[in-house]
Amino acid sequence: MKKFLSIIAVATMVSATGCIKDKDFLNQKPPAILTPDEAFRTPADAFSVLSNLYVRQLDFSSLDNGWESFVGFGESFPSNAGSAWIVRDSEWGYGDWGNWDYGYIREMNLFLKRCEESKTLETKDKTQLLAEGRLLRANFYFELTKRMGGVPLILEPLRYDFSGDPTYLQYPRSKESEMYDFVISEMEAIKDQLPVRAITANPVTGRATKGAALAIQARAALYAGSIAKYGAKAPEVTLPGGEIGIPVNLANGYYTKALAAAEAIINGQAGEYGLYKKNTTNLSENFASMFLDKSGNPEAIWVEDYKLKSGRVHGYTLSNQPRYGSEEEEGGRINPSLNLVEAFEMLDNSFAPLAVKDGGGNPILYTNPLQLFEGRDARLHGTIITPGSTFKGRPVDIWAGYRLANGTIVTSDQRGGIKDLPGREKVPVVGLDGPIDGLEFVAQSGFYIRKYLDPAAGAGSRGTQSEVAFMRYRFAEVLLNAAEAAFELGQPDVAAGYLNQVRARAGLTTALVGANVTFDRIVHERRIELAFEGHTLFDMKRWRLAHTKWDGTPLSEAELISNLGSATRRNTQPWALWPYKVYNPGSPDDGKWYFQRKLLSWVTGARRFRMGNYYSNIGTGILANNPKIVRQPNQ
Repeated sequence: MKKFLSIIAVATMVSATGCIKDKDFLNQKPPAILTPDEAFRTPADAFSVLSNLYVRQLDFSSLDNGWESFVGFGESFPSNAGSAWIVRDSEWGYGDWGNWDYGYIREMNLFLKRCEESKTLETKDKTQLLAEGRLLRANFYFELTKRMGGVPLILEPLRYDFSGDPTYLQYPRSKESEMYDFVISEMEAIKDQLPVRAITANPVTGRATKGAALAIQARAALYAGSIAKYGAKAPEVTLPGGEIGIPVNLANGYYTKALAAAEAIINGQAGEYGLYKKNTTNLSENFASMFLDKSGNPEAIWVEDYKLKSGRVHGYTLSNQPRYGSEEEEGGRINPSLNLVEAFEMLDNSFAPLAVKDGGGNPILYTNPLQLFEGRDARLHGTIITPGSTFKGRPVDIWAGYRLANGTIVTSDQRGGIKDLPGREKVPVVGLDGPIDGLEFVAQSGFYIRKYLDPAAGAGSRGTQSEVAFMRYRFAEVLLNAAEAAFELGQPDVAAGYLNQVRARAGLTTALVGANVTFDRIVHERRIELAFEGHTLFDMKRWRLAHTKWDGTPLSEAELISNLGSATRRNTQPWALWPYKVYNPGSPDDGKWYFQRKLLSWVTGARRFRMGNYYSNIGTGILANNPKIVRQPNQ
């Protein structure tokens, strides 16, 4: 749909028949082209155009745009030599995360114009298609605003008249608040023109619904409110014209809108949504399954879907599955960090580092590696594959070597490497999943990611790949958005009620009360529930915490295990946790496990987020072409 000014490409081929006179030869209609009138003749024709715009929506993290966007914030380690720069470089570039895709905006505006002009679409079909298009356009502007601040708001397809004067095409940047107001008002205008979702065997989650409109409205209003409230933490991140920064007096108005939109979903005004609770006997499995289940999943509000039959698949599982036993010995790239693992609470609502050493600094021994992680938030094993875990019914083989009675470590630099031990010859001395420092595609951090991994046959192979959907918006986030908005509006008891719903699903059954709800608690709950879903960076930016979270200072082991529930706790380097087996025949400790925290050799940098990273750089070409565009602050 790159040339949508006068023609629209479609997948249907039309055969031309009969003889063509020479004088008419160059005037023949292309057989694979439809005119705008033809492309919008029926709802199916129009949706074939819109579907192209659906799949090109902008996401920060998604399952088919590579895996690197899931790493780099202290929450995981990139077990891929070509991506080692992520933990070696200290600073992000000013252009990182930026986007200025007005080509997409133009195509979106053209779709809306052509759809509106259609003389054959019935009113009810046209109304829904226009509402879907407006939702996609508004959500795209929301994504641009998250990255760039205020941008030019263009709502019609512009066309150059070749007069030599392009100034009428040059739009200035809108205020950041105006962009959020646009997104919020668009969702309010179209929400009742979209279908209300009912739980069926095959619910509509890949297309826009009233629930999606309200979810976008709630998230956008929450972002605007927090930028207004917390902007004072970074006063230099503003522009005098309001293109960057939102006045603090607008904060409560945005929080009020966020809470109202979220509660409309929670109270059923958009249809049947709820937390995924199909497996109440194994809460970790339930959490993991929620991202895989497409059959009547009440959690899914709006997803980016994939289908094997249509050939639209992704390689996320291929890239990140446990390598040992995988279909093509491929995977292992995203290694969650010990930083994230230790953030999962104990079931009594307390925070505690993993019990690796006793009070005297001696290693604590375990009969099996899973014991180390017992008594914690069930989302841990639903998000991360730890030593002792299984995937696809096969135990992962994560262990770093043997420790002899004299303290000597026997290991190998090869997966499953073979060496002699005292009294035994040629035995494996390291796991087939590692960890081995510097060996890519294994669990160098001691962990693999589990969230979004597809256990279906063939999902980890190049020939098949996966059809697991990416959840752009889901019900648990709506609850967390409502909780945050309520907290900011001085309603801690309401906030506690929404937090408790999310936490109870994870086995945290000691209910919070209003007095327990703090800003730290809000930040922590989002970190745990929404890990690896594209929220970390933008949450830190909207709260103006990013420059303190990633301040460029190395992270010591003492800092790693302290203040685990603090919102301002630094997270500049990903740490690892390596399990070892005790080899001491005849001793009661023989065969037991102990763990060691480790900073990997690739981690030579400490991430620093500069003030200029809050909003991405606007390219020099864009500035040169449009003198009305104001430069970003600090750049």
